[in-house]
Amino acid sequence: MSETLTVIQYPKCGTCRTAVKSLEAKGRTLQLRHIVEDTPTAEELKAIVANSGLPLKKFFNTSGEKYKELGLKDKLASMSEDEQYALLASNGMLIKRPIVTDGKNVTVGYKEEQYEQAWRG
Repeated sequence: MSETLTVIQYPKCGTCRTAVKSLEAKGRTLQLRHIVEDTPTAEELKAIVANSGLPLKKFFNTSGEKYKELGLKDKLASMSEDEQYALLASNGMLIKRPIVTDGKNVTVGYKEEQYEQAWRG
C-alpha cells in the first residue's frame, strides 16, 4: 500500500479523531503525532505550509481559546511571516488541526471530500 501518513493532531479533538478514523477506514498507515507534546518547529511548519500551497493564515486555529486569548485576529496582519511561524511553533494549540502529510501533500483540518481526493489510499 502507499506510504505512511503523518497526522499531527490533538487526541482529545473530535475532528482529529474523525479524521484518523476516516484514514484508517481507507486502509492508510498512520503515524500519529501529538500537536502539543511534539509541536512542529518553525522549520517543519515552513515545509508543511510550502507543500500545502495554502496561505500561512490557514494554519492558525482561529476558533481556539489561545488564539482568541492572544487577540491574534488583530495582530497577525502586522506580524512578519517569521514571527507567525515562531508563534505557531511556540504553542501547538495555535495550529489548526489535524495536519496530514505524506511529505509532499498536505491537508489541514478535516473535510471528507478533501480526504477522498488527497488520501485515497
